[in-house]
Amino acid sequence: MATKSESFVVLCQHFWNRRRGFNQIRQLVLILPVLVLWSASASAQFVVMDARGVAFKAGDKITAGTSITLKEGERLSVIGADGKSVTLRGPYSGALVAAGGSAAQDPKQALNALMASRDARVKSVGVVRSGTANVKTPDPQAIDITRAGARCLVAGTVPVFWRPDSSTQQPFVVFPADRSWRADFVWEVGQDRLFFPDLSKFEGLTTLLVNIDQQEFAISFSLVPSTLDSEFVRASWMLEKGCVQQADALLRLITAQTSATAK
Repeated sequence: MATKSESFVVLCQHFWNRRRGFNQIRQLVLILPVLVLWSASASAQFVVMDARGVAFKAGDKITAGTSITLKEGERLSVIGADGKSVTLRGPYSGALVAAGGSAAQDPKQALNALMASRDARVKSVGVVRSGTANVKTPDPQAIDITRAGARCLVAGTVPVFWRPDSSTQQPFVVFPADRSWRADFVWEVGQDRLFFPDLSKFEGLTTLLVNIDQQEFAISFSLVPSTLDSEFVRASWMLEKGCVQQADALLRLITAQTSATAK
């Protein structure tokens, strides 16, 4: 049978072990958020939007923290997971980090940043002059061909022409920039979408001339890599390329999803 002194020692050891366990748990709780942020930062990736003089191409992914070296005249533009763009110009040598220093952002903060970028883009002379920002497309894939401007097309997909008013029959003609061919179309009453036939491959930046009601204007196409798996990155890419209408449609979807998640 244990003496009172022995029992007291055992009791002290018991409380000491419990306290040490509590301290370990407390330390784990304190350090866990840091580990999560570090893990997210380490695994975060940037998507290359534009590269000049370096071995990267549009759509490539670069892990955050990767050392980048650029010579004089070289340039690298990337988009982070939160939709923020970063442009590095040579001479440069250092780690690739997000614009705000954080690779992971709250969806609402990222959305607010994208909206601010969108507003800045809308104020540009070309967008205001064409009135593109005032016409809402039903979804990001719809390509408005009733006015001049920049349009985005996901690589490997067929262009979907769209018009905001389908109440009348309306013929129109499409030419490439060099006018090497022409394609005649007719919008039927009630038709607001039309799939463009495979007359020309969209590689890089392609310009089409559209003639409607004896008015001719240019539409420039920019390819969006099909590998973009983030809607924030896709929306930012469209904004950077000037595809405001389509970016707006995607931002409306992101806003709806963010609001639904917050509930």
